[in-house]
Amino acid sequence: MIIALAAAGTAALLWLAVTATVPPAVSAPSKGMLLGIWGVLYVAEAPAPWLLTTSVAVAFLLIAGIALADRHISLKARRSASPGQPLAPRIVMAKTRGVYTGPVTLTVLIPAHNEAASLPSTLASLLAQSHPPQRIIVVADNCTDATVDVARAAGVEVLETVYNSQKKAGALNQALKRLLPGQGDNDLVMVMDADTLLDDGFLACAVEYFTRDRALMAVGGLFYGEQGHGLLGQFQRNEYIRYARDMRRRRGRVFVLTGTASVFRPAALRAVAANRGTALPGVAGDVYDTWALTEDNELTIALKSLGGLMVSPSECAVVTELMPTWRTLWAQRLRWQRGALENLGAYGLTPPTARYWAQQFGLGYGVIALTSYLMLILLTVLALDTWIWFPFWLGLGLLFSFERVVTVWRGGWRARLLAMTVVPELMFDMFLNVVYVKGIIDMSVGREASWKHLAKAG
Repeated sequence: MIIALAAAGTAALLWLAVTATVPPAVSAPSKGMLLGIWGVLYVAEAPAPWLLTTSVAVAFLLIAGIALADRHISLKARRSASPGQPLAPRIVMAKTRGVYTGPVTLTVLIPAHNEAASLPSTLASLLAQSHPPQRIIVVADNCTDATVDVARAAGVEVLETVYNSQKKAGALNQALKRLLPGQGDNDLVMVMDADTLLDDGFLACAVEYFTRDRALMAVGGLFYGEQGHGLLGQFQRNEYIRYARDMRRRRGRVFVLTGTASVFRPAALRAVAANRGTALPGVAGDVYDTWALTEDNELTIALKSLGGLMVSPSECAVVTELMPTWRTLWAQRLRWQRGALENLGAYGLTPPTARYWAQQFGLGYGVIALTSYLMLILLTVLALDTWIWFPFWLGLGLLFSFERVVTVWRGGWRARLLAMTVVPELMFDMFLNVVYVKGIIDMSVGREASWKHLAKAG
């Protein structure tokens, strides 16, 4: 409702601005030849200077406001001494000053439900790390395939869940309740998906960060998409490349501790479990909220709410599975989007969640803006007998295309070619917009959400 009202209010302001000014005289379109064979009509006039200046000023003010608010919240959390934020760096540093808790060790938990096909590659990438983990535990959850046999054949530990009906979060809660009591502050716990491959150096980088900063509570990975799956796969790879680029531009400041691969200090996980049911949503004693559709996003917000310091360095990269069909992509993104909205509803508007609320507001506004833009183009095409080109807007379009290409440059020529065409990615964005709207509708009518699992075929 807020997003819709904001969009309507903006449209009303634009309408008033247009009707309150006397439109300048517009000359008739000029005729020209494109490449010597295509006759075109074009208008070279650009919007009025005052309109361009105002638009740029408003955009910069919005960007500056979000950046300053984000920085203020981040610095305030770092300097906080509030008992309500027990993981704030100032409190952690004071508590651990002069205390040596032993060398940094690493235990990896891999929740797996029927992952016999993908598990061998995941374990191989772990065992090949330049800094291998001390322990690897496959948390086999209600498996009906050869997941347990594959794990044992690879020489790693296996923990089979008992009567778990709460999916991945429930399986991890069972494992962590056994593991955490015996963990020291430097005995790191990593949680990674069974369909993820770590880049060499991931663990060495994470251990280095934790060794340098005893106030650091978590290190998240930057995820990239696996190869394959045709055009749909390239859409997803481009999306992930842009996300990783944004994280690098934020200098590793975490937005979401990805479930594909993230490393935690035990003190952080114990603090979350201790505050469940009071300061945080969920059941007391559980690290993961089993009601959350997106457990990694929820845990990130929980840690931020307790003041935890976290980072996603560019050196900690992983390759994760992509959705092979539009149907599975729809199910995945619907779960992600609805889970994110439900998490924000559970936490409310607080300083740690302010940026997440702003992102959802931007997504909603973007849905309205892109849909309106495409409908306007369609209406123009149907209303005009002859198409008229506006060089000014073509120039902006080329600038937009340039930005799309630059942001996926690391993905190679296929990523650049897809980005250069612009229109296919806009259609993919519209698909994601429909998912967003579907999530809003499902929540509004109280439709029950589902957690769908995709197992790779052998």
